[in-house]
Amino acid sequence: MSIEVKIPSVGESITSGLISTWHKQDGETVAAGDLLLTLDTDKVSSEITAEAPGVLKILVPEGEEVKIGTVVATIEEGAGASAAPATSAAPAAAPELKAEAQPAPAAPEAKPSAPAPAASSAPATPAASTASSAPGVMPPEAPAPVSTRPAPDPEGRFTRRKMSPLRRKIASQLVMAQQTAAMLTTFNECDMSNVMALRKRMQEAFVKQYEVKLGFMSFFIKAAVHALKAVPSVNSRIDGDDLILNHFFDIGVAVGTERGLIVPVLRETDSKGFAQIERDIIEYAGKARDGKIKVEDLQGGVFTISNGGVYGSLLSTPILNPPQSAILGLHKIQERPIALNGQVVIRPMMNLALSYDHRVIDGKEAVTFLIKIKEAIEDPMRLLLEM
Repeated sequence: MSIEVKIPSVGESITSGLISTWHKQDGETVAAGDLLLTLDTDKVSSEITAEAPGVLKILVPEGEEVKIGTVVATIEEGAGASAAPATSAAPAAAPELKAEAQPAPAAPEAKPSAPAPAASSAPATPAASTASSAPGVMPPEAPAPVSTRPAPDPEGRFTRRKMSPLRRKIASQLVMAQQTAAMLTTFNECDMSNVMALRKRMQEAFVKQYEVKLGFMSFFIKAAVHALKAVPSVNSRIDGDDLILNHFFDIGVAVGTERGLIVPVLRETDSKGFAQIERDIIEYAGKARDGKIKVEDLQGGVFTISNGGVYGSLLSTPILNPPQSAILGLHKIQERPIALNGQVVIRPMMNLALSYDHRVIDGKEAVTFLIKIKEAIEDPMRLLLEM
């Protein structure tokens, strides 16, 4: 009995995906529940497993884009036993293929360890010579594997491959944000001394109580909530001719992955403590690394924080994450001289950048919002006292 392996629905708005990886080979025996392939879409990556045991027959190779519902492979139930001799016969043919450039004896040496079916089948020498005289023709015992690598140009100067759906979606979103929003960026800087001192002083006790480390991102998420409450216009978006003012605080945190940038959303951050926010960040980072982010994890955010500082960036102008109206860019902490109380002192400083949609947010509101972030980070007690 043949079972079809179809591309399942992975989200309401997702109509197609890219087969990024086949985890099993064509003709390989699989068990029920085995991971067969990874499907990349413009939002998430999904893993498709075998519904029943049998022998896998791949119909669509890696790198191909397929629509939801497409049959990409079949599983032949009960074919595992008959596939075993073919699997064991393939290594026996390999020495003949390797030796084709050498003068070969008319009769191949018999090896005691060779399986019986190979001896009773067609001789290996003609099969090998056929493969060598007809390029591209493989012996039956060694079917051509499905190609998984993008083909280089003849001179090896470049490699062409299709953009993944996620990369195409990112590109489309970024261009759309540039073309539809009146985007502007305002800058400031903050002294990280007090946050760093508080983090160092409380880290051991924090880990002991909550079993999670206290990071910098939780401070900035709480500071963003503080600033959004102080400047409500930043927590808004345009919908046609309407202006939607949000009264909740679901904050997106940009995460870089091998497949591209994604923005999982931390829910109800105004009602969560530092420890729970740190747990949420770790959970999403793990999901992103393993390709297990779900579509709903990426939807519904009202504001985004992007930390280019982890890669060493000192200054940037982040692009909006539509339909949101603002995004905060964090940068590398760098010791540099500043003037403080008439004295030049060395402090750990971070550049902050707020990109915003000027159709919704006025310059005064954007500057005020960024100053609220700066004040909360430079005096973390404000976050506890909500001042």
